[in-house]
Amino acid sequence: MRVIAGPEKKTRVMGEKEKLVTAYHEMGHAIVGHDLEFADPVHKISVIGRGQALGYTISMPAEDKFLTSRAELLDQMAMTLGGRAAEEIVFNEITTGASNDLEKVTSTAKQMVMRFGMSDKLGPRVFGHDQSQPFLGREFSAQADYSDEIAREIDDEIRRIVESAHQRARDILTARKAELEQISQILVERETIEREEFEALMQGRPPGEIFPIDPEPAPEPPSSPEAPAAERSTGQSPMPRPGFAGGTAEMRGSDSRGPETV
Repeated sequence: MRVIAGPEKKTRVMGEKEKLVTAYHEMGHAIVGHDLEFADPVHKISVIGRGQALGYTISMPAEDKFLTSRAELLDQMAMTLGGRAAEEIVFNEITTGASNDLEKVTSTAKQMVMRFGMSDKLGPRVFGHDQSQPFLGREFSAQADYSDEIAREIDDEIRRIVESAHQRARDILTARKAELEQISQILVERETIEREEFEALMQGRPPGEIFPIDPEPAPEPPSSPEAPAAERSTGQSPMPRPGFAGGTAEMRGSDSRGPETV
């Protein structure tokens, strides 16, 4: 987990408002991914910050994959935009928390259009010559080999794909608003929900069956003041020793520390 999401930020304290927004955001990812056939299964949802993220939703494939279909890419994009869609539906507002999600889906849509030939409008073509040199620390760049008209069509297709994924996420969350509300509140209280717990909640099982309440320890009987050792053994008060007044006395000696209480 540390490798995937970074170290846990135990000292980071979020306000109640930010924690609530983060819970709805992460639950938006999880519910959209749950309902989409080709999205990877959700393994863990948390509002405990790790790395630079305020929360996270971990989804992992059930088996190793080396190829990705267009249907899988479209479902992954919709799941990625589920957090922003949840903020829009619940709060009628958006935050900066979706910036990385937008970066991911824009990059995926661009690759689908320009590298993978997955655009119905532009067809099975590759646009631009890849000039990326990752081993030299340079980011992806492409030399344009197409007209300005084609460039506009590429932009239009990227926008259409991203907006379509966003609308799919909104449609799912609108239909699942009751689950979004309920499970997000549970996430705020528990801070982390595991895969089995999330699946059970989505199946409609009551939270009391999924998260059993720990029984409270039985109260201890009140303890009576402990009697002195001599009273416990004989039932009588001990005889005062020389130099003692009653049960306690001040010991006076030749040193300069003054009186000590025994």
